Parts: sequence; C-alpha cells; structure tokens
Amino acid sequence: MKRFYYGILTMVSALLLVGCHFSENLDLNEDGTGKISINFDGSELMKMGGDKVSEGKKEEIDSILVFKDFLEKHKDSISKLPTDQQEKLHRLKDFEMHMVVNSELGKMNMDMYKDFGDVSELGDVLRDLKIAMTMSGKELGKNNAQTPAGMTISEDDGTRVKYSFKNNKFSRITEIIDAEKVKKNVDSLEQMRMFLASSKYKLKYSFPRKIIKMSSDKATFSLDAKSFTLEVGFIEFMENPKILDVEVELEK
Repeated sequence: MKRFYYGILTMVSALLLVGCHFSENLDLNEDGTGKISINFDGSELMKMGGDKVSEGKKEEIDSILVFKDFLEKHKDSISKLPTDQQEKLHRLKDFEMHMVVNSELGKMNMDMYKDFGDVSELGDVLRDLKIAMTMSGKELGKNNAQTPAGMTISEDDGTRVKYSFKNNKFSRITEIIDAEKVKKNVDSLEQMRMFLASSKYKLKYSFPRKIIKMSSDKATFSLDAKSFTLEVGFIEFMENPKILDVEVELEK
C-alpha cells in the first residue's frame, strides 16, 4: 500500500496539472475566522496513468494526514534544512489532507484544509498543496524514507497571494513579485498545453452576509447571494495569476 501511495504522489507531483481540476474553497464567518480548503480532482490523471502506479492491482486508499503530527515526528531532521524551507514546511502545521484513491474506479481526490483565526494569515494554498505532496511522498515513500532529510521544497513561482476582510470588504489579491519566474513557469508548461486544455481552477467562496458588489464579471452567485463561484482555465490562470483577483463588498 505504501508503495502504491508513493506512486500516486509521485505521479501527481510530476504531472500535477494534466487534465486535473482544482477548487479553492473558503467559508468566512462574521468575526473573520473561517475554513479554507483546496481540492484536487485527479481522476482524469488516474485514468491516464493509474495502471503504471498500481501495477495492474486493485488498490483503494482513504487516508488522512495530519501535518502537525508529521512536523513533530520529523522536527530534528527538519531543523537541519535551510531556514526558508523550514518556514515553508511550518506553514502547513494547521493543515490536514484527506486522500481518496480507487484504482478500479479511476478515482483520485485530495482535499487539504484548515481552520483559520484571521483571513489575513492565509497565503497561496496551491503552493501549500504542492509542498504537502512532497511531504506526503517522504512520509509514505519507498525504501522506508521516513524523514524529510534531503527534501527539496519547490521554489516560489514569482507570486504572492494576500487575503483581507475589513469594513465589510473582502479581497483576494495576487502580487507579481518576479515576472520572470511567472514567465518561466508558463514556458515550462508549453509542451503540456494540449493536456492542460481541460484543466480548471475554481474559487468557491461563502460569506456571512449578502454580496452587494463584486469586482469580477465572470463570477456566478448562489440564490441567497452569500456565495460566488469563479472558474478559469488553468493555462489562463498560469499566464495571468491576477485573473483570480476578487474584491467583494458585503451588505452592512
């Protein structure tokens, strides 16, 4: 089972964007607390490469990984990593990941989530997911690789995501801090463009009161006007990360 789990994570890490769908979900409470999750639906990817991972065997996984426990378990070896990599790992301390895989049905779903005390403490959850996959692979990897020693955390992709909720106004804004890195990321996906065509990135945000103003004209709203959905193509998102910038005003 561990070998199969590692194979899944390796395949996802290598082909993270091919024919897959991501959903970034946020539920905001009146006091600014809430829950955020990022869901990865890799069923299409599983159907494309699942036989190689499972070696033709029927495998089924339904597992939860608590990153706080992982960090505690490996704290000694983590302390030997470069400071910037330690910081990236510790960003995951409040997350849990629920992974469901069924090779026979061609199903793969990962849901990483956490509660937060202030929306401003959140960052780029897609990047967090990529780092979490690296950690998961080390935890359940081949050859009893039970520590993150030698782990290389992927570098930042040239952007920074910031959330804010003040005076009835919510925002999710992406800052381009290194345009060259953004361009390199897009260029690196050029050969996969055909496969990426069906990949999507979706925001699904819910609020404690009705939305009276919204910056994006592409969003759709729930019947009670307390939530919205905004979906874009993944290639479109990679080429222009700011396409998912939103500013929302709630009723008083």
